[in-house]
Amino acid sequence: MKHSSSRPAVHFGAQVRRARIALGLSQESIAELARMHVTNYGRIERGIANPSLLTMLRIASALDTDIALLTEGLSRADLPAEFTVHTADEFLRERDRRR
Repeated sequence: MKHSSSRPAVHFGAQVRRARIALGLSQESIAELARMHVTNYGRIERGIANPSLLTMLRIASALDTDIALLTEGLSRADLPAEFTVHTADEFLRERDRRR
């Protein structure tokens, strides 16, 4: 079965993998510490799953790292094309322009 991956999911998974390997631990160990099934954990490391914020926090906690370090480098530019997002500043400028 083919799985689709988003750039943010791949990035997060790679960061998680780096942190786990730096600790010298297996996927099974981190999955157990994060209280999740190893299959789901493996999907996250491979970037084929989009974990919830709570799952990301559980993984960061198991890795004894800050969740920000696992998402560092991600930005608005990493959103898939179908998710056009405008900033609050852009919204306010457009609102003011229309008045």
